[in-house]
Amino acid sequence: MKGLNLVLAIAALTTLVSCSESHFKEDKIFAGGVYATAKALNDGKSTYAEYCMPCHGVNGDGNGTSAKGLQVPPRNFKLGQYKFGNVVSGELPHDEDFYKILREGLTGTAMLPWKELSDQQMFNLVQYIKTFAPAKWEGADKKLGDKIVITKDPYGDAHKESAIQRGKEVYHVVAQCWTCHRAYVSHAEFNEMSQKINNKPVTEFDPEMFHIKLQPNDYGYSSLPPEFTYDAVRSAKTVEELYVRLSAGVGGTAMPSWKGTLQDDEIWAVAHYVKYLMDMKTNTASRTKLLETALK
Repeated sequence: MKGLNLVLAIAALTTLVSCSESHFKEDKIFAGGVYATAKALNDGKSTYAEYCMPCHGVNGDGNGTSAKGLQVPPRNFKLGQYKFGNVVSGELPHDEDFYKILREGLTGTAMLPWKELSDQQMFNLVQYIKTFAPAKWEGADKKLGDKIVITKDPYGDAHKESAIQRGKEVYHVVAQCWTCHRAYVSHAEFNEMSQKINNKPVTEFDPEMFHIKLQPNDYGYSSLPPEFTYDAVRSAKTVEELYVRLSAGVGGTAMPSWKGTLQDDEIWAVAHYVKYLMDMKTNTASRTKLLETALK
Protein backbone atom coordinates (compact mmCIF):
# COMPACT_ATOMS: atom_id res chain seq x y z
CA MET A 1 0.00 0.00 0.00
CA LYS A 2 2.84 2.36 0.90
CA GLY A 3 4.44 1.62 -2.46
CA LEU A 4 1.20 2.43 -4.28
CA ASN A 5 0.83 5.67 -2.38
CA LEU A 6 4.38 6.62 -3.31
CA VAL A 7 3.72 5.96 -7.00
CA LEU A 8 0.54 8.05 -6.89
CA ALA A 9 2.35 10.84 -5.10
CA ILE A 10 5.14 10.89 -7.71
CA ALA A 11 2.56 10.84 -10.54
CA ALA A 12 0.67 13.74 -8.97
CA LEU A 13 3.91 15.71 -8.52
CA THR A 14 4.91 15.06 -12.12
CA THR A 15 1.52 16.24 -13.36
CA LEU A 16 1.74 19.35 -11.20
CA VAL A 17 5.19 20.23 -12.51
CA SER A 18 4.10 19.56 -16.08
CA CYS A 19 0.97 21.73 -15.78
CA SER A 20 2.83 24.57 -14.10
CA GLU A 21 5.66 24.62 -16.64
CA SER A 22 5.64 27.89 -18.57
CA HIS A 23 6.75 27.73 -22.18
CA PHE A 24 6.48 31.48 -22.73
CA LYS A 25 8.48 33.80 -20.49
CA GLU A 26 7.76 37.11 -22.24
CA ASP A 27 4.73 38.98 -23.55
CA LYS A 28 4.28 39.40 -27.30
CA ILE A 29 2.80 41.97 -29.68
CA PHE A 30 1.14 40.65 -32.82
CA ALA A 31 -0.12 42.23 -36.06
CA GLY A 32 -2.55 45.07 -35.51
CA GLY A 33 -1.03 45.83 -32.12
CA VAL A 34 -2.71 42.87 -30.39
CA TYR A 35 -0.94 42.40 -27.04
CA ALA A 36 -0.72 39.00 -25.38
CA THR A 37 0.85 38.35 -22.01
CA ALA A 38 3.07 35.33 -21.40
CA LYS A 39 0.34 33.94 -19.16
CA ALA A 40 -2.25 34.27 -21.94
CA LEU A 41 0.08 32.45 -24.35
CA ASN A 42 0.74 29.65 -21.88
CA ASP A 43 -2.97 29.31 -21.19
CA GLY A 44 -3.57 29.25 -24.95
CA LYS A 45 -0.99 26.50 -25.30
CA SER A 46 -2.89 24.42 -22.75
CA THR A 47 -6.19 24.99 -24.54
CA TYR A 48 -4.54 24.08 -27.86
CA ALA A 49 -3.21 20.84 -26.38
CA GLU A 50 -6.71 19.90 -25.23
CA TYR A 51 -8.79 20.86 -28.25
CA CYS A 52 -6.55 21.30 -31.29
CA MET A 53 -3.40 19.19 -31.00
CA PRO A 54 -4.96 15.84 -32.04
CA CYS A 55 -5.60 17.18 -35.56
CA HIS A 56 -3.25 20.16 -35.96
CA GLY A 57 -0.29 18.53 -34.26
CA VAL A 58 2.15 19.42 -31.51
CA ASN A 59 3.99 21.80 -33.83
CA GLY A 60 0.88 23.25 -35.50
CA ASP A 61 1.82 21.72 -38.85
CA GLY A 62 -1.45 19.82 -39.38
CA ASN A 63 0.15 16.44 -38.73
CA GLY A 64 -1.64 15.44 -35.55
CA THR A 65 -2.38 11.82 -34.72
CA SER A 66 -6.03 12.27 -35.73
CA ALA A 67 -5.19 13.94 -39.04
CA LYS A 68 -4.48 10.68 -40.84
CA GLY A 69 -7.23 9.79 -43.26
CA LEU A 70 -9.11 13.08 -43.00
CA GLN A 71 -10.48 14.04 -46.42
CA VAL A 72 -9.83 17.72 -45.70
CA PRO A 73 -6.38 18.02 -44.09
CA PRO A 74 -6.16 20.14 -40.92
CA ARG A 75 -4.66 23.59 -41.40
CA ASN A 76 -0.88 23.96 -41.19
CA PHE A 77 -0.56 27.00 -38.91
CA LYS A 78 3.17 27.27 -39.57
CA LEU A 79 2.43 28.63 -43.05
CA GLY A 80 0.65 31.67 -41.64
CA GLN A 81 -1.99 31.41 -44.39
CA TYR A 82 -5.70 31.48 -43.72
CA LYS A 83 -8.52 30.54 -46.05
CA PHE A 84 -11.58 32.14 -44.55
CA GLY A 85 -10.73 35.60 -43.25
CA ASN A 86 -13.01 38.59 -43.55
CA VAL A 87 -10.22 40.32 -45.48
CA VAL A 88 -8.92 40.09 -49.04
CA SER A 89 -7.18 36.72 -49.41
CA GLY A 90 -3.48 36.90 -48.64
CA GLU A 91 -3.90 39.56 -45.96
CA LEU A 92 -3.81 38.77 -42.25
CA PRO A 93 -7.27 38.15 -40.74
CA HIS A 94 -8.62 39.74 -37.57
CA ASP A 95 -9.12 37.81 -34.35
CA GLU A 96 -12.89 37.90 -34.93
CA ASP A 97 -12.37 35.77 -38.05
CA PHE A 98 -10.70 33.07 -35.95
CA TYR A 99 -13.43 33.29 -33.32
CA LYS A 100 -16.12 32.75 -35.97
CA ILE A 101 -14.47 29.52 -37.11
CA LEU A 102 -13.96 28.37 -33.52
CA ARG A 103 -17.62 29.01 -32.67
CA GLU A 104 -19.16 27.66 -35.88
CA GLY A 105 -16.64 25.16 -37.20
CA LEU A 106 -16.22 24.51 -40.92
CA THR A 107 -19.02 22.64 -42.68
CA GLY A 108 -17.98 19.40 -44.33
CA THR A 109 -14.70 19.10 -42.41
CA ALA A 110 -13.48 17.68 -39.11
CA MET A 111 -13.24 21.22 -37.71
CA LEU A 112 -15.94 21.21 -35.04
CA PRO A 113 -17.66 24.19 -33.43
CA TRP A 114 -16.06 24.78 -30.02
CA LYS A 115 -18.86 26.82 -28.46
CA GLU A 116 -17.87 25.75 -24.95
CA LEU A 117 -14.72 27.90 -25.10
CA SER A 118 -15.00 31.17 -23.22
CA ASP A 119 -14.08 34.49 -24.85
CA GLN A 120 -10.85 34.56 -22.85
CA GLN A 121 -9.97 31.00 -23.88
CA MET A 122 -10.55 31.91 -27.53
CA PHE A 123 -8.35 34.99 -27.25
CA ASN A 124 -5.54 33.03 -25.58
CA LEU A 125 -5.82 30.18 -28.08
CA VAL A 126 -5.74 32.44 -31.13
CA GLN A 127 -2.68 34.29 -29.86
CA TYR A 128 -0.91 30.99 -29.25
CA ILE A 129 -1.73 29.79 -32.78
CA LYS A 130 -0.06 32.93 -34.14
CA THR A 131 3.23 31.87 -32.54
CA PHE A 132 3.48 29.01 -35.03
CA ALA A 133 4.16 31.60 -37.77
CA PRO A 134 6.18 34.35 -36.05
CA ALA A 135 7.47 35.89 -39.28
CA LYS A 136 3.90 36.59 -40.36
CA TRP A 137 2.39 37.60 -37.03
CA GLU A 138 4.89 38.86 -34.48
CA GLY A 139 5.81 42.54 -34.28
CA ALA A 140 4.01 45.86 -33.93
CA ASP A 141 4.93 46.62 -37.56
CA LYS A 142 2.75 43.80 -38.92
CA LYS A 143 -0.56 44.95 -40.43
CA LEU A 144 -3.97 43.30 -40.49
CA GLY A 145 -6.04 43.33 -43.67
CA ASP A 146 -8.90 45.78 -44.14
CA LYS A 147 -12.19 44.22 -43.15
CA ILE A 148 -14.66 43.42 -45.91
CA VAL A 149 -17.61 45.77 -45.41
CA ILE A 150 -20.98 44.19 -46.13
CA THR A 151 -22.79 46.77 -48.23
CA LYS A 152 -26.55 46.99 -48.62
CA ASP A 153 -27.97 44.20 -50.76
CA PRO A 154 -29.31 46.02 -53.85
CA TYR A 155 -31.74 43.17 -54.55
CA GLY A 156 -33.12 41.80 -51.31
CA ASP A 157 -36.06 39.43 -51.19
CA ALA A 158 -38.20 41.74 -53.32
CA HIS A 159 -35.94 41.29 -56.36
CA LYS A 160 -34.57 37.84 -55.61
CA GLU A 161 -35.46 36.36 -59.00
CA SER A 162 -33.75 39.14 -60.94
CA ALA A 163 -30.72 38.76 -58.66
CA ILE A 164 -30.52 35.03 -59.46
CA GLN A 165 -30.81 35.68 -63.18
CA ARG A 166 -28.14 38.38 -63.10
CA GLY A 167 -25.96 36.19 -60.93
CA LYS A 168 -26.26 33.34 -63.42
CA GLU A 169 -25.00 35.66 -66.18
CA VAL A 170 -22.08 36.97 -64.12
CA TYR A 171 -21.15 33.49 -62.89
CA HIS A 172 -21.00 32.01 -66.41
CA VAL A 173 -20.00 34.85 -68.72
CA VAL A 174 -18.41 37.71 -66.75
CA ALA A 175 -16.48 35.95 -63.97
CA GLN A 176 -16.43 32.55 -65.70
CA CYS A 177 -16.63 30.71 -62.38
CA TRP A 178 -17.24 27.47 -64.26
CA THR A 179 -13.54 27.34 -65.26
CA CYS A 180 -12.87 26.05 -61.72
CA HIS A 181 -16.32 24.93 -60.55
CA ARG A 182 -18.74 23.87 -63.31
CA ALA A 183 -21.37 25.33 -65.59
CA TYR A 184 -25.06 24.98 -64.74
CA VAL A 185 -26.57 26.12 -68.06
CA SER A 186 -26.86 24.51 -71.46
CA HIS A 187 -24.74 25.53 -74.44
CA ALA A 188 -27.74 27.29 -75.90
CA GLU A 189 -28.41 29.37 -72.78
CA PHE A 190 -24.71 30.11 -72.36
CA ASN A 191 -24.63 31.35 -75.95
CA GLU A 192 -27.67 33.59 -75.36
CA MET A 193 -26.05 35.14 -72.29
CA SER A 194 -22.78 35.68 -74.14
CA GLN A 195 -24.55 37.46 -76.99
CA LYS A 196 -26.41 39.64 -74.48
CA ILE A 197 -23.29 40.63 -72.55
CA ASN A 198 -20.49 40.44 -75.12
CA ASN A 199 -22.52 41.01 -78.30
CA LYS A 200 -21.03 37.91 -79.90
CA PRO A 201 -21.86 34.22 -79.97
CA VAL A 202 -19.74 31.43 -78.55
CA THR A 203 -18.18 29.45 -81.39
CA GLU A 204 -16.45 26.77 -79.31
CA PHE A 205 -17.28 25.33 -75.89
CA ASP A 206 -14.83 23.93 -73.37
CA PRO A 207 -15.46 20.15 -73.19
CA GLU A 208 -14.74 20.32 -69.43
CA MET A 209 -17.25 23.07 -68.67
CA PHE A 210 -19.63 20.70 -66.86
CA HIS A 211 -16.87 19.18 -64.71
CA ILE A 212 -15.32 20.30 -61.43
CA LYS A 213 -11.59 20.91 -61.97
CA LEU A 214 -8.92 19.86 -59.46
CA GLN A 215 -7.08 22.96 -58.24
CA PRO A 216 -3.61 23.23 -56.65
CA ASN A 217 -3.21 25.36 -53.53
CA ASP A 218 -0.50 26.71 -51.26
CA TYR A 219 -1.12 24.09 -48.57
CA GLY A 220 0.73 21.26 -50.28
CA TYR A 221 -2.17 19.40 -51.87
CA SER A 222 -4.83 19.84 -54.55
CA SER A 223 -8.55 20.04 -53.91
CA LEU A 224 -11.83 20.15 -55.76
CA PRO A 225 -13.90 23.34 -55.63
CA PRO A 226 -17.47 22.78 -54.40
CA GLU A 227 -20.21 21.63 -56.73
CA PHE A 228 -22.75 24.05 -55.34
CA THR A 229 -25.84 21.88 -55.73
CA TYR A 230 -24.21 19.02 -53.83
CA ASP A 231 -21.14 19.95 -51.77
CA ALA A 232 -21.11 21.96 -48.57
CA VAL A 233 -19.67 25.46 -48.75
CA ARG A 234 -17.43 25.44 -45.70
CA SER A 235 -17.48 29.06 -44.65
CA ALA A 236 -20.83 30.36 -45.90
CA LYS A 237 -24.48 29.46 -45.48
CA THR A 238 -26.28 32.76 -46.16
CA VAL A 239 -26.29 35.24 -49.04
CA GLU A 240 -24.44 37.73 -46.82
CA GLU A 241 -21.73 35.20 -45.97
CA LEU A 242 -21.38 34.30 -49.65
CA TYR A 243 -20.98 38.01 -50.45
CA VAL A 244 -18.10 38.17 -47.97
CA ARG A 245 -16.44 35.05 -49.36
CA LEU A 246 -16.75 36.26 -52.95
CA SER A 247 -15.34 39.64 -51.93
CA ALA A 248 -12.51 38.16 -49.87
CA GLY A 249 -11.66 35.03 -51.81
CA VAL A 250 -10.21 31.93 -50.16
CA GLY A 251 -6.63 32.44 -49.02
CA GLY A 252 -3.97 30.16 -50.47
CA THR A 253 -6.28 28.70 -53.12
CA ALA A 254 -7.32 29.40 -56.70
CA MET A 255 -10.44 31.22 -55.45
CA PRO A 256 -9.59 34.92 -55.91
CA SER A 257 -11.00 38.01 -54.28
CA TRP A 258 -13.59 39.50 -56.62
CA LYS A 259 -13.58 42.82 -54.76
CA GLY A 260 -12.57 45.51 -57.24
CA THR A 261 -12.85 43.12 -60.20
CA LEU A 262 -16.62 42.72 -60.22
CA GLN A 263 -19.04 45.53 -59.48
CA ASP A 264 -20.56 45.36 -56.01
CA ASP A 265 -24.03 44.59 -57.37
CA GLU A 266 -22.51 41.78 -59.45
CA ILE A 267 -20.96 40.21 -56.33
CA TRP A 268 -24.36 40.37 -54.61
CA ALA A 269 -25.99 38.80 -57.68
CA VAL A 270 -23.54 35.88 -57.74
CA ALA A 271 -24.10 35.41 -53.99
CA HIS A 272 -27.85 35.09 -54.63
CA TYR A 273 -27.26 32.69 -57.54
CA VAL A 274 -24.88 30.45 -55.58
CA LYS A 275 -27.33 30.37 -52.65
CA TYR A 276 -30.05 29.35 -55.13
CA LEU A 277 -27.81 26.47 -56.28
CA MET A 278 -26.96 25.48 -52.70
CA ASP A 279 -30.64 25.27 -51.79
CA MET A 280 -31.09 22.56 -54.42
CA LYS A 281 -29.14 20.11 -52.29
CA THR A 282 -32.33 19.38 -50.34
CA ASN A 283 -34.54 19.39 -53.44
CA THR A 284 -33.59 16.36 -55.50
CA ALA A 285 -36.19 16.93 -58.22
CA SER A 286 -35.09 20.52 -58.87
CA ARG A 287 -31.43 19.56 -58.83
CA THR A 288 -31.94 16.71 -61.28
CA LYS A 289 -33.94 18.91 -63.63
CA LEU A 290 -31.30 21.69 -63.55
CA LEU A 291 -28.40 19.35 -64.26
CA GLU A 292 -30.22 17.44 -66.97
CA THR A 293 -31.25 20.68 -68.69
CA ALA A 294 -27.68 21.93 -68.61
CA LEU A 295 -26.44 18.86 -70.46
CA LYS A 296 -28.98 19.12 -73.26
